[in-house]
Amino acid sequence: MRSTSDYLLDNQQPEAGERFDLLARMFNSGTFRRIESLGITAGWRCWEVGAGGSSIPSWLAQQVGPDGEVLATDIDVRWLSGDGFQVRHHDVAADPAPGAGFDLVHARAVLTHVPGRDQALSTMIAALRPGGWLVLEDVDPGLQPLSCPDEQTPEHRRANRLRQGFRTLLTHRGADVAYGRTIPRRLNEAGLTDVQAEAYFPLSSPDCAALEAATIRLIRNDLITDNLATADEIDAHLRYIATDPGQFATSAMVTAWGRKK
Repeated sequence: MRSTSDYLLDNQQPEAGERFDLLARMFNSGTFRRIESLGITAGWRCWEVGAGGSSIPSWLAQQVGPDGEVLATDIDVRWLSGDGFQVRHHDVAADPAPGAGFDLVHARAVLTHVPGRDQALSTMIAALRPGGWLVLEDVDPGLQPLSCPDEQTPEHRRANRLRQGFRTLLTHRGADVAYGRTIPRRLNEAGLTDVQAEAYFPLSSPDCAALEAATIRLIRNDLITDNLATADEIDAHLRYIATDPGQFATSAMVTAWGRKK
């Protein structure tokens, strides 16, 4: 099993919890809307893959009630706590599926970062019951590659250089930064039916700026070690985020879903 230290965005760091909270605030409403549209109801069995934090499994548990089942898995479960769902250590790219017959399997911001993403996808599909739904959400930095899409100032240009450095680090750690756009094709190739997809990103919000700051603090040493930024550049960028938080956007989040035959 891989450890979280193998990944650039390491769950062991204190910024990880902040990032989970910010991602939840920015993207949970879309996640919940999509899952609700698929008919989630009392009694469903759900597997939340690479859960990270507790916001999604907690919501799923509320939807399926005491007659349902929610299993939340991750290679590092330190941020997972709450009522109504089970927690298990699990590496979706290396371990067998933790069960079968799930009505819903969901993963957000997982497969982009997992080098064994093809095996992980096969494992998730195998865990579904016939007629069960797979919902995958993953970032695609290539669809929206900039921290500051309206680049007007030297501070904006520096922010966008640092975002490029972030993508370089991700690639060096085995991430596929163009994976999101490929998910609909992959679901179709895997034989799922009723495949659809959409993409969304916040263009400007305080949460975007807070996520930018938390991410830069998390990868600070890697940026410096790989000569992608200096300590002075990073410090200046963090100061700018604090003074002008309305300028920052996130990468696009692609959501794709399909049903197992």
